[in-house]
Amino acid sequence: MNPEDCRYTHEHEWVRVDGELATVGITHHAQDQLGDVVYVDLPEVGATFNQNQPFGSIDSVKTASDLFSPISGEVVEVNGTLVNDPAIVNADPFGEGWMIRVRQSDPAEVDSLMTADQYAEYTREA
Repeated sequence: MNPEDCRYTHEHEWVRVDGELATVGITHHAQDQLGDVVYVDLPEVGATFNQNQPFGSIDSVKTASDLFSPISGEVVEVNGTLVNDPAIVNADPFGEGWMIRVRQSDPAEVDSLMTADQYAEYTREA
């Protein structure tokens, strides 16, 4: 359920690195816990964030939650489709439900994140 090519945070975000760019979203576990997503607030292109800093928020029928950046860097693309159809996050959290693409400022930060197996164990214990 958790793609092997991603790394994971304790706050249930994932990051998939492709060269200097990294795609960020929330995990299947997170969207399952949230319930039906009704709104996603994402940053503007050009915004910069440090690792673990909030970059936006997500609202569901159950609750509202902050989104935390798994890595430091500059936002180079935002998934604008989520503005009109936030439920894509529920349907495809690791694919079309991605949130932002970031140009990493410190690629070594990815090594501090959980692997798919570590994240699976973490969510089993939670």
